[in-house]
Amino acid sequence: MKTRTLRRTLAAMTALALFSSAIPAALAAVPTELIPIGQTVGIDIKCDGVMVVSLGDVDTASGTVSPGTAAGLLPGDVITQVGSTKITSSADFKASLEAAGGDTVAIHVTREAENLQLNLTPVQDKDGKYELGLWLRDGMAGIGTITFFDPKSGIFGALGHAVSDIETGVLMPIGSGSIMPATVTSARRGAAGAPGELQGEFDFQTTIGTLFANTNTGIFGHIADSTTLTQEPALPVASPKELTLGAAKILANVTGTDIQEFDIEISRLFSGNEDRNMMITVTDPALIAITGGIVQGMSGSPIVQNGKIVGAVTHVLINNPGKGYGISIDRMLQNAYADHTALAA
Repeated sequence: MKTRTLRRTLAAMTALALFSSAIPAALAAVPTELIPIGQTVGIDIKCDGVMVVSLGDVDTASGTVSPGTAAGLLPGDVITQVGSTKITSSADFKASLEAAGGDTVAIHVTREAENLQLNLTPVQDKDGKYELGLWLRDGMAGIGTITFFDPKSGIFGALGHAVSDIETGVLMPIGSGSIMPATVTSARRGAAGAPGELQGEFDFQTTIGTLFANTNTGIFGHIADSTTLTQEPALPVASPKELTLGAAKILANVTGTDIQEFDIEISRLFSGNEDRNMMITVTDPALIAITGGIVQGMSGSPIVQNGKIVGAVTHVLINNPGKGYGISIDRMLQNAYADHTALAA
């Protein structure tokens, strides 16, 4: 098995990106029962284009120049086309610029919901090489947790928040994406002011499922082989009115590949928030001993209360790792099945 050690988890941002799905629309009915998962997986996302992470200067014979700034680019912009060539990777972008030599090229850029066309002109550095002074990213990978699986449609949801670029905080628009088997190798305990983190290995050669959406309430996709999931019995989906203060449990994978049940309390409920609907407090001594509470990589761990799946863990409180936030399951399902229906129509 070919594995890669990963020491970075996935960050959050509010936005939406989709790519094609071939699943029939008839399968996209919002379910009343789901299988809670709690399994840690590797998540690999390829950007729909290349994202501008930062703009730098180029030292030329006549002074310092920033070609990206001159073109009007901003951090977080996604370059999708150079001239008539569609861009799917940093290699594509580099090849298109090299083909143009030092000529000005028209680039197509997505900025939030707006599509722009800008003119980008490379400059020669002191060694005579054409440079742009751009730091680009065409994908990212990390570990996170699957929240639910719907055996009728094959749809899964994970994280409970969006995947965003670490430097810019901008949502990563998906060109393609997949999840892979993972093993948690260690857990760095959280402390006040220093969030903890799950660290693990995952197998880039084995795909559990593919992604079709990255939204502010989670990432969603289709499971290719459900036997790769460690599955609990299906549970009813709780309505928003059934979510109450008090005792609950989470399913989390914080050591190896074992999924364990841990005690928490739902200590506050919030209305009007799309992605933070509850505050949770870890009460289980076993989880506190391993992680100190909630840590990065646990995002997506399903929350179960009164025999129903009610939501997922999303964030940790920076100054108190024993507390964090959760999203309600109905919020996740609204995006998962609305997006899926739109894609399949």
